[in-house]
Order: sequence, then C-alpha cells, then structure tokens
Amino acid sequence: MPSAKIRLAFVGFAMLATASGFDAPTSIARADLLVPYAITGDAIAAPLGGLSGDAARGRTIILARKSACLLCHAGPFPEQHFPGTIGPDLRGVGARLTPGQMRLRLVDATRLNPDTVMPPYYRVDGLTRVADAQRGKPILTAQEIEDVIAFLATLQK
Repeated sequence: MPSAKIRLAFVGFAMLATASGFDAPTSIARADLLVPYAITGDAIAAPLGGLSGDAARGRTIILARKSACLLCHAGPFPEQHFPGTIGPDLRGVGARLTPGQMRLRLVDATRLNPDTVMPPYYRVDGLTRVADAQRGKPILTAQEIEDVIAFLATLQK
C-alpha cells in the first residue's frame, strides 16, 4: 500500500493533469512524431533529436504547472513555498547525474524503477488515467526535455 505522501502526489498530479490539461502548447509532439532514442545502461546519452537545451527555458519549465516537477521535488527555487519531498532534492543534481542519466529519468523513469511515482514525460504508450486532451501526446516535447536537462546540469551544489 503506497504511503500517504505518495497517494497525495498521485492525486495532486492527476488533479493538475485533469484541471490544466498541462496547458499543452501547440508545439507538443504527436505520438508518431516522438524522436527515437537509445538507452545505454542507465542513460540516454544523446540529446533527443540532436537538440540543444536552454537553461533559462528549463528553469521556467520546472517552475511551471505543466511539468509539475515541484509537486515532488524541492530545489533552489525561493519563489516556491511548498515544494514536494517525495522525490530527491534537485540541489546538486548536476553533480550527481550525467545529462544522459537525467534524460532517461525524464523520458521514462520506469525504465530504471518500474515502481517509481515519477511520471514519464516523453512516453505515450501504456499509460492510464490520461486526460482526453493529452492522450497520445507526451507531457514535454523533446526540446522541453533538453531545456530541463540544460538547467538541471547547472545545479552543481
């Protein structure tokens, strides 16, 4: 039986998904347009689609309701008063994980831990409880994944 914190995170994430439809931008990819990637060990070494990320955009994505990162993670975000504590603190993540390791965790953390509560941000198959407006679309685009990684990589302390 999941703990109360984990159940609360699921409920919060589901409410956010349903209420906001993730405020999906027009650039969001369809399932048939997801770029292929290769998993090697515990990482996706190559940037999705060969894209470069922008750290400033990545920080904005993390703070946005669309990604819901701060429902579970705390970090160096003084403007956020109630970050989550279910996931690891994002402070120093750039020193703990390589960009490839971060990429796999964002794309589909279930590849590392089938029981994780972290949602797959770049997967569309095999999901349940997906809002109709979001069905067949990833939560984040390949560019947004790369932007988030660019920002997380700056978090060295």
